Amino acid sequence: MEHLENPNNDALEPKNEQEKLEQTHSENETNEEANLDFKTRIDLTELQEGITLIKNEISKVIVGQKSMIDLLIASILANGHSLIEGVPGVAKTISAKLLAKSLDIDFSRIQFTPDLMPSDILGTSVFNIKSSEFEFKQGPIFSNMILIDEINRAPAKTQAALFEVMEERQITIDGNKYTMDLPFIVLATQNPVEQEGTYRLPEAQLDRFLFKIDIDYPNLDEEIEIINREQSLKGDTKTNKITAHLSKEQIGKFQDLVNEVIIESHLVKYIADIIVNTRNNPFLYLGASPRASIAILKASKAFAAMNGRDFVTPEDIKQAAIPVLQHRVIVTPEREMEGVTTKQIIKQIIEAVEIPR
Repeated sequence: MEHLENPNNDALEPKNEQEKLEQTHSENETNEEANLDFKTRIDLTELQEGITLIKNEISKVIVGQKSMIDLLIASILANGHSLIEGVPGVAKTISAKLLAKSLDIDFSRIQFTPDLMPSDILGTSVFNIKSSEFEFKQGPIFSNMILIDEINRAPAKTQAALFEVMEERQITIDGNKYTMDLPFIVLATQNPVEQEGTYRLPEAQLDRFLFKIDIDYPNLDEEIEIINREQSLKGDTKTNKITAHLSKEQIGKFQDLVNEVIIESHLVKYIADIIVNTRNNPFLYLGASPRASIAILKASKAFAAMNGRDFVTPEDIKQAAIPVLQHRVIVTPEREMEGVTTKQIIKQIIEAVEIPR
């Protein structure tokens, strides 16, 4: 008996295959849509809410300067110190005081002067007549947030007193070690234009600051807003409007969360490439040290957490590179005479280094 093939079989099979392909494609699209419903592996909700509260408090007084405020908050999250540089009257000191007042932590201000001694900062041993023993009297450095105003007005021996405490969060006096209470953050200000009665910070001191934050003049609209706000105060103190929100425990918790932010190996290499390029750049007399690469790592994690991500992107690294590196590298004398700045060279290095994909 002759086998008769169904003439529709050939037509039916391709249709079935097509239906299968369409079904598979539909399932893939569904899975992709499910993957796009991104959820962070680290819960950053409380951290972001805390950052919003701090920014709202500072914005009650400070007009503009969003970049400076972001860098100050990032330095706290990354457990690092910041050097704030700007001409007189651009709210360097008041910004640091407002940030401290928005946090429920101990705050201490030290005005650096040419006659300031190391013991005036760290403390000194005083003889107690009643007990016939020496007792250590703690200096103003024993606090959670330290504002050092005009840090470049003190001589080298006083600046050197900060080396150990900024790096190791401890001081050693008379053979005894005293550990700082955490969090411990130093915010220092300096004037870049006035040279009389100032002392240049040594490179070892600068290297201990996570960020160097440059503050520019406000624009016209911001200047008008500043004047209007001052007029509305009618003699009231600016800092009276600020409410403290975050405790020591919360800040410590946020710093631990930032440490858990994920960074891929190719981004670690990206940081290393930027650092190595500073050492090989012909325009730079001094390149960045390994401490700088660690600083970029910590700062990029802080920026990622501030943006609600538990992973670092190349943009986070770029955002951290200039404030981390600009005070750690030195331009060659020839290029400095031509007016080339460290910021310009760092930007060129970032543009030259290939971004990992």
